[in-house]
Amino acid sequence: MSDYQATIRLQANRAKDILWPLLWFVALIWMIEVFDRIVPGRSLDQLGILPRQPAGLLGIILAPFLHGNFSHLLANTIPFLILGFLVRLRHRGHFLLLSTIIVLISGLGTWLIAPANTVHIGASGLIFGYFAFLVVNAWYERSLAAIVPALLVIVLYGGLIGGILPIQNGLSWQGHLFGLVGGALAAFYLSPRHG
Repeated sequence: MSDYQATIRLQANRAKDILWPLLWFVALIWMIEVFDRIVPGRSLDQLGILPRQPAGLLGIILAPFLHGNFSHLLANTIPFLILGFLVRLRHRGHFLLLSTIIVLISGLGTWLIAPANTVHIGASGLIFGYFAFLVVNAWYERSLAAIVPALLVIVLYGGLIGGILPIQNGLSWQGHLFGLVGGALAAFYLSPRHG
């Protein structure tokens, strides 16, 4: 095997290692949505975030796994894979921690300020959090390896920022806003300049 082939194989194995947890998560949320559609009776979506209700606190953890329909799920799948891959590319060791920070802040913020008698579901809080993490991390790290992915996500997904505005019915702008906050705080907390 030539050095070139060995390098290609090494990079392919690295990409697989980065992608596998993301693909498992995507497979799980698709299976949950299929289950939710084919099993008659109560929808799993009711297990999402129910603002200011004690039962809705469990939804903070469950919401990223639940989606309103396949269109909602598809809209979250591609950005989750792309942004998640870019985060894991350089922050694999912190990925679970930063994802947890984002989910908790996004969910708790939604639980606190979203309108009563609503249910909030979807992985978009994570997506907004990964976006903010990549951008804010580039600010703290100030390296080419951090700035290039940040510029890439700004070009590809800069339009996400509009999702934090309360202008579209049926859209959990609260989850998006606090997802951004969670991603920024995770970048600050995990920054080598922190402390």
